[in-house]
Parts: sequence; structure tokens; C-alpha cells
Amino acid sequence: MSGPFDLSGKVAVITGSSRGIGRAIALRMAEAGARVVVSSRKQAACDVVVAEIEHVHGAGRALAVAASISSRDDLKALVARTEAAFGRIDILVCNAASNPYAGPMSGISDEQFRKVLDNNVLANHWLIQLALPALERDGGGAVVIVSSIGGLQGSAVLGAYNISKAADMQLARNLAVELGPRGIRVNCIAPGLVRTDFARALWEDPATLAHYTEGTPLGRIAEPDEIAGCAVFLASPAGSFVTGHTLVADGGVTIAGA
Repeated sequence: MSGPFDLSGKVAVITGSSRGIGRAIALRMAEAGARVVVSSRKQAACDVVVAEIEHVHGAGRALAVAASISSRDDLKALVARTEAAFGRIDILVCNAASNPYAGPMSGISDEQFRKVLDNNVLANHWLIQLALPALERDGGGAVVIVSSIGGLQGSAVLGAYNISKAADMQLARNLAVELGPRGIRVNCIAPGLVRTDFARALWEDPATLAHYTEGTPLGRIAEPDEIAGCAVFLASPAGSFVTGHTLVADGGVTIAGA
């Protein structure tokens, strides 16, 4: 592959990549030529995605590393194992997230609130911080944080999650300013509703799905692969002058005001 979306010779680390959006990003980045590190909490699930990539693209094109985003030591090991296997890190995709609570902010416990902020914001900060020496050593690179349109909206039931996703957008803006002079770009993707296991409770409910799609100009929800294309763009030469940006991929729902 060659051209503005070519990732040949690059190494991409993707958290939460055993399923859903993360898996789709791993597959598409491998297709674009990158060597891919698949990471989630369960080794067996990561191994399945690596086997899928190597079946198509050949041995040595992917590595499975189990890591919990809630553990700084796990993330440190993720970076170390990537460098040991591939010698470099060029692309970092912070995709993994959690949401242990749905309901009004008045009902969330401190423990639940901390878990949302720790896993969705602090863990991204940790991983970027840990990968920074490798990114800078190899001449710069791209960081992509998977946020959500929830970070642009209020919600009566997903308040803590939305707060964390808004924080991710600001994390990207701040880091873009700090790291731009070092050749590192940092951006966010803000998907709308996507057909993933993470969002299953929303799209499997007929009333919720109907309400969402009726207010969406494209009249449907997204598939994971449609978000993967955004990540490839932001990580590739095609996005080489884009940093500090939040790329909204929501079928138009936010501009429609639904």
C-alpha cells in the first residue's frame, strides 16, 4: 500500500482492541500496513484478533498483550513489550473505557465516579506519558483518543461518562499544544451510537434505537468499521496537519439537535 493513508513501517498500540471499535481499528491499521499491538484485559480475546490479522497479513504483523487500563504497571508492561517486539511505537490509540453507572449524578457513588474518571481519563494520560519517550525517539507520531459525542452534550443518565469524555477532548487539546513541537499529534474521535457490545443496551432497545435514528440525518447508527476509518485518517500522513481536533462521527445527530 502507498499513498496518504499508508501506515507501512509503523507500529500501532490499540487498547480495548479485542472487540468493537478497537478491533475494527486494529484490523484497518493492519490493512494499511502497520504492525499492530492488540490489547485488552483478556489474553485469549487478544489472541483471537492477532490470529485474524496474521491469517490475512502474515506472521509477525501483530502482537497480543493483555493489560488492564486501571493498572499503571500493566500499561508500563504494554509499552515495554511493544518496544521489545517491534522496537518502536508510532501510533497510540486510547480506545478502552468503562461506564459502571447509568442514572442521575445524584445517585452515583464516589467509587463509581472515580472508576469512570480513572479508566477514561487518567489511564489515557498514563499510557500517553509512558509511550512518550518511544514516540519522540522515533521522530514523533500520532495519538488518537476515542471519546464520544457524550462529551459535547448533557445527559440525565450518562453524566459521569460524558464528563470523562469531555475531559478526553481537553486532554487532547492540551497535549497537542505540549507535544506538537516534538512532532507528536494528538486528536480525539467522538462517535455517536455505534453497534458494539459496549453500547448494546442502547441499540438493542427498540424505543431507544428508534428515538436515536429518527433524530439522525443519516437515519442509522454507526458500525465499528466506520469509526476505524477515522482513526486511520488521524494516524496517517493524510492527517499530518491535524492536531488538537475532535473528529465527530455521529451521522449528523449533534448538528441536528436531536
